[in-house]
Amino acid sequence: MYLIGDIGNTETKCCILDENFKKKRKIFLKTKKINKKYVNKNFNHLSSQLKNVKYILFCSVVPNSYKIFKIYFKSKFHLKTYELKDVDTSSLIKILVNKKQIGSDRLSNAISVSENKKNYIIVDFGTATTFDVVKKGKYLGGVIAPGVKLSLENLINKASLIPKIKLNKISNIIGKNTISSVKAGFYWGYVGLIKNILILIIKNTKTKYNIIFTGGLANLFKSSFDYKIKLDKDVTLNGLIRVVKNQIL
Repeated sequence: MYLIGDIGNTETKCCILDENFKKKRKIFLKTKKINKKYVNKNFNHLSSQLKNVKYILFCSVVPNSYKIFKIYFKSKFHLKTYELKDVDTSSLIKILVNKKQIGSDRLSNAISVSENKKNYIIVDFGTATTFDVVKKGKYLGGVIAPGVKLSLENLINKASLIPKIKLNKISNIIGKNTISSVKAGFYWGYVGLIKNILILIIKNTKTKYNIIFTGGLANLFKSSFDYKIKLDKDVTLNGLIRVVKNQIL
């Protein structure tokens, strides 16, 4: 068995894999809550399964949280934990930028699609909205834009008269009140942002791409584009699975 994990700024997703690298169990954690007690509470009942784990791999953009996991699995199960950027991935993808400047989650996203040598843009709706470009197995780089939820929360916190709002798709561009106006601005504003960045990437590279949406709000935005878009909530974990296979087999 194997354990993989994606430590994001907001959420941490862990997944236990069976001996055939199939997803057996997922564990979702709030990253801000991660400490020794919180990790033990969520993993202690899995001790019988974790004793059979042969390899642990994380991608992390929160070093302190990763360190807590690393210490926990070492002390509790005598298992060594690896971080994606410390593993040799050169046989899986050719990186045409400085690897140190790529977030581990974005690297894993790129690795997940690099095997078939096609062209991809992966849009990840996380704390930031990221775009990563993979062309025939090569990672060209990407774009980082403000995250939808983070931007909305910041506006609500800064503007006294704007209430808490749950974003959803809205058909009208002209709002009739504060809530519908904010929803229209954020929904169609981000549709415009995403569409424009996709157009510029395609124009700049003179290439057609398969487009994948992933992350928390991917499903909300998927239907508002002329492009054929694939929704894949597990793209980051799938990249980690490819790396584990490459290390083990």
